[in-house]
Order: sequence, then structure tokens, then C-alpha cells
Amino acid sequence: ITCPFHSSFPMAASLARVSSVPSTRSLPHVLYTEGHRQIQKSLSQLIEKEINPHVDEWERQSIFPAHTVFRKLGSLGVFGANKPTEYGGLGLDFSYSCAISETMGSIHCGAIPMAVSVQSDMSTPVLSLFGSESLKREFLLPSISGDLVSCIAVSEPEAGSDVAAIKTSARLNNGGDWVLNGQKMWITNGGQADWACVLANTNDSGNIHRNKSLFCVRLDSPGIHRSTSSIRKLGMHSSDTAEIFFDEVIVPAANLIGEEGRGFVYQMMQFQDERLVTVAVSLEPLQRCIDLTLDYTRERKCFGKPILDNQAVQFRLSELQAELESLRALLYRAVAERVLGSDVTLLASMAKLKCGRLSREITDCCLQYFGGYGFTWDCPITRMHRDLRLFSIGAGTDEMMLSIVSRHLMHK
Repeated sequence: ITCPFHSSFPMAASLARVSSVPSTRSLPHVLYTEGHRQIQKSLSQLIEKEINPHVDEWERQSIFPAHTVFRKLGSLGVFGANKPTEYGGLGLDFSYSCAISETMGSIHCGAIPMAVSVQSDMSTPVLSLFGSESLKREFLLPSISGDLVSCIAVSEPEAGSDVAAIKTSARLNNGGDWVLNGQKMWITNGGQADWACVLANTNDSGNIHRNKSLFCVRLDSPGIHRSTSSIRKLGMHSSDTAEIFFDEVIVPAANLIGEEGRGFVYQMMQFQDERLVTVAVSLEPLQRCIDLTLDYTRERKCFGKPILDNQAVQFRLSELQAELESLRALLYRAVAERVLGSDVTLLASMAKLKCGRLSREITDCCLQYFGGYGFTWDCPITRMHRDLRLFSIGAGTDEMMLSIVSRHLMHK
């Protein structure tokens, strides 16, 4: 009987040809060009030189110097990849924002990438699209350069996933300006931010989706009070998370972003980009989590052999790697559709759902393989486990993502 893989068998020649084909690493990227790679390379160099050496200290201090770090990142165009060039942006498409966010994931904590994404993809997109010329000059331009730090003030103590339920209000006074009252909660960058993109109720129409507006609000305005210390969190320690209180705060009429009553719709638009960059940020730490576990289990012996020699461990890590690659593929498809101008609500929601679940699955499994060391505070897997747990909550909970996906399915 001739072995089907014998050299005389025709398939052998085919296999030989396959083995000579370049690896996928040398093939064109499905989304990124050489331009993307150059930006990623410059950013990676800055991260390794200026950020990662300080991460452990900033995590211990429960804060990082946002203004200092943001100016350095601003010099590379991190905050304005897809923003207009006339305001300091790079004028590129959203795929570059994705590439930047993916590279930001190489920072050795989740807090700083999260803080950066707030400024690049949460507080400024609607301002860039619908803000007046004067607002863009005052707030967008210095935010893109990193000279100003911003935050997005939407969530409240009783309104997180249910954005329409916010209570913060803005009413016109006799002088034609807005008077802002209310409280915002869980505000990333809230302690250090110079200004906030604030969502507030601005009319009594009764339509909870048409009675809200977005404003640019300077956080040194009279009547604004912030919590004196950052909210203590399970993870994301070096990101300051604040409560912000507005008490009869005068907001100039000119600080309204776009049309009055369109704030809810604008915010829903911002959410899609927020979810996509959240997924992009997750890819590097999840890959690092798997890689660190492979390295550790190769060296760590149990019952006289490396832990990785156990087929059960090999299979489980292989499953996780396959799941991570499927998440990457889903993200790239969603970003490609976004660049083409398609509505990516469904794809972004599915990717965000998978990201949240996979973040928990990978970090929990890898921590388990680290054994007792995985339960210590200084193990790198432990920080990932704590930080990435937020990805099932922030930017839309898993349950909200399921709600959005199921709503699309029911209307097919």
C-alpha cells in the first residue's frame, strides 16, 4: 500500500509547494497598510520609552499624569487620526483610529488606553462632526494636540445603561445661556479633565430621545464640584474616576454641540466608535495574556514535567487563541464596514459582546494556570484580570449588547 504522502504521490508536490508559500505575516494585512504600520511603530516606541517604565508607579499612586502623557501622545496624532487637518487632526479614516487603539493595548495596564480612548473616540467625535467653528477652535483643536484633557459626562448614579433616564438638566435663563444642574458618575478623566462633553435634558417635550443635548463645559466654571479623590475600583487603578456635580452652572449658549434636542442621537453615534476601539484595545493584552501563560507553563514543572506538556492545557490555550483570532476578524470586518460608511451598530455590538466575554474567559483561564502566583498582586495576569473585567460593563454591558443584537435579529 502506497502512503498518500509518499514523494511519488501527486499530493506530495502540492504539499511541497504549500510549505514554500510565505507565512501569513508576510502577506498584506486585511485592514492595515504601510501607513498604519508606520504610525503603530512610532507609537510603540513612545509607549516603550515614555509610558511602560512608569506604569507600575502610576498604578500604585492610583493616577497617571494625564496632561504630560496626553501632550506626548498628541504629538503623534493619537487623538486626531480621523479628525480634520484644520484642527490638528491627521484627516485619515477610522481604520487608523483602530490601529492606534490596538497599539495602545501594548501599555501594561488598561487604565491609560481607556483614558486616551475617552478623549479620542468618546468626548470629541460629535464635536468634530457637529460643533461650531468657535467650539472646535476652543475645545477640539487643543484636545487633539493633547494640551487639554477631556471627559465624557453621560452616566449618572441611576442612569448608566439606560442613557435616556438621565436627570441632569440644562435650562435657558433670561440672558439666553444655559443653566446646568445635576450629577454625573463614573467619569473617566473626571479628576484631571479641563472640559467635559455633558449630556443633559434641555426641554420638556416628553420624548426622552428628543429632549437631550450635548454641551462643551469647562470644568473650572463656578458651581462645578468634583469628588476630591478617585473612586476606588477593582481595576484600572491609574485612571482617575470621578463624580462631578453641577450646581447652577452657567454654560454659554454657544457651547451647545449641534442642534438642541439631538443629544441622545449624537451620543448613540459616539457609542459605536467607543465600542470598536474598546475591542481594538483588548487585542494586545489578551494576546499577551496567552503568550505569558505559554511561557510560564513551558518552564513551570508539576509532577516532573512542564505544565504545558499536558494536552488539556494545550487544547485549552489553543481554543482561546482561536477565539481571539475570531474576535480580531470580527473587529476588522466592522471597521472596514465603518470606513465604507455603513451602519455598524450590529457588528460593533457583537464584537463588544464577544470582547467582554472573551476578556473574562482568557484572563480567568490563564490566571488558573499560573496557580498560586496568579493570585498575587504583582503577577501581570492579575492586573489584566482586574482591568479587563470592565470590558463586560463599560461602553455597554454584555446584556445591553445582547439586547441590541436580539433587536436586530427580531426585525430581520
